[in-house]
Amino acid sequence: MKAPLVKRLWAPMTEPATPGTVDPWAPWTAALVEGLHAGARALGLDLARDALPSQIEIGGEHDLAFPVHRLAASSHQTPADLAARLASAVPSSPAFESVRSAGPYVNATIAPEALVRATLELVLGRKERYGCDTAPAGPVCIEHTSANPTGPFHIGRVRNAIIGDTLARVVRVAGSPVTTQYYVDDMGRQAAMITWLWSRPVAGWPPSVQAAVDAPAGRTKVDHVRGRPYPALSAHAKQDPATAASIAELVRRIESGEPPVEHARLAHEILDGMLASLSRLGVGFDEFVWESQFVRDGSVARVLERLRGAPHAVREENGAWAIDATSYGLPKESERVIFQRGDGTSLYITRDIAYHLSKLARFDRLVDVLGQDHRLHARTLEAFLTELGEPRAPAFVLYQDLTTPEGGRMSTRGGSAVWLDDLLDEAVDRARREVLARRSDLEVEQVNAIAEAVAAGAIRFHVVRVAPEKPVKFRWEEALSFEGRSGPFLQYAYARASSLLRKGGAERPPYPYDAAQLVGVEERALVRVVSRLPSTVAYVARSAHVHTLAGYAHELADQFNRFYHAVPVLDSTDARASRIALVAAVRQTLGNVLTWLGVTPLETM
Repeated sequence: MKAPLVKRLWAPMTEPATPGTVDPWAPWTAALVEGLHAGARALGLDLARDALPSQIEIGGEHDLAFPVHRLAASSHQTPADLAARLASAVPSSPAFESVRSAGPYVNATIAPEALVRATLELVLGRKERYGCDTAPAGPVCIEHTSANPTGPFHIGRVRNAIIGDTLARVVRVAGSPVTTQYYVDDMGRQAAMITWLWSRPVAGWPPSVQAAVDAPAGRTKVDHVRGRPYPALSAHAKQDPATAASIAELVRRIESGEPPVEHARLAHEILDGMLASLSRLGVGFDEFVWESQFVRDGSVARVLERLRGAPHAVREENGAWAIDATSYGLPKESERVIFQRGDGTSLYITRDIAYHLSKLARFDRLVDVLGQDHRLHARTLEAFLTELGEPRAPAFVLYQDLTTPEGGRMSTRGGSAVWLDDLLDEAVDRARREVLARRSDLEVEQVNAIAEAVAAGAIRFHVVRVAPEKPVKFRWEEALSFEGRSGPFLQYAYARASSLLRKGGAERPPYPYDAAQLVGVEERALVRVVSRLPSTVAYVARSAHVHTLAGYAHELADQFNRFYHAVPVLDSTDARASRIALVAAVRQTLGNVLTWLGVTPLETM
């Protein structure tokens, strides 16, 4: 009987929260917090108990470590001296084998068997819920991608979708109900240009734009067909005043709430094609919010009225209204921001404010994922919300560009884009060749299924592994490598663990173990990594540093491979069952993390 290629470990968070501890380190962290607080009080130091848990570092060489740098600065002692005094003042506790100082740290060591037992008990007991929190939290809205419906995605845009989708998955498993939103700009100049094109016969287009309409062989997706002439029209409009004026009049009609009948249909058609591309990467959305709805329902009119009465509102000579943003530290050229034109129509920033006010009314926390070229817009939005007296604002995740080694920053308008569909197709072809080179025994359907999963996982991991503030240069040899820091490397580690369990006849629980048999060097190192998943998820959900979870996944896979090569599992004697249980725990943990990264766990490769 063939093993299934894919096992989906993630299930929607619909079951009741499981009471009790979800983090293996929780009892020891709590014990150290009490010990540090008592020790500090004995020394006459002001150390707030509530602030301690987030400062304690777990899973390192000394199990738990507390850095005293902040406390030393306020107590006028050297960090090393203070750490030594504080460690001596911590009351003895049966929870720890020792509490000692090392430089500026107070380190607490626990019994290795205790950590093994606590970790495996949680992983094997909670299964796909291991790493998830159960504490109730307020609703969160994560807006990401939000590319204009003007044509296919280029790969520069895919970083937004991958960061946003991954963050939504992690925040959700950390305990918050999450709604992902795609904000569809159907009122700006770019959307108007698409309508300008396709609401008239192709024969009536400018000759240079007509030449761009022919579809490449095999590329008939609606977003490619409808969006292909867009860069040519953009270039033509810059040179032809009559075309530019015609498009400007169409923009005015749309922004006045009088769009042509074809306008909404074209936007939906193109967006559907774009979303089909994202679905290949496992990216989807809970809600689509159309910019035009805020004009239709009166939200923009209400925002305009409020802004005209804002503290720094000014009237321009041509009748337009603006905010004098001098006090907000914006660049000099952006100190006066128009929010209503002289003819009474709104601007993108005005409608974006209406959109964010609607989100603030529904959610406790807002996160917007934006390209670094939207940094000024983010700061302007914050300034406008302050003008309106709003106490809250979104958190912004700003990311740098994704490029290929052959070129620089991509632009749809400039026609210099590498399409996501082409990237995905080539990734599947390359992955198929890699799989065939390793597994000539697989049937065609199996190879194709694995290739699709490997290709999508390779792209997602290659993008998410890099901190958003750093640029990503997409390199095939790195993304599709079965070794090193890559998606296929992680999938291969999961498949290896699955194979071990199959060969050991242990595909299903129970997994009996003796913690005393899992305290060797490699086992202890592996358990430490497994044990850190809950705290890693909590940190990523709090900070939006999704690359941290990618780094954790690689560390876990790498440590498992070290264990696999150094420690006999199936050929061991007394420790065989215990080591199989450890492999099962690693497989479960890695499978959870892969799923939250949007990378499909594969049973075989």
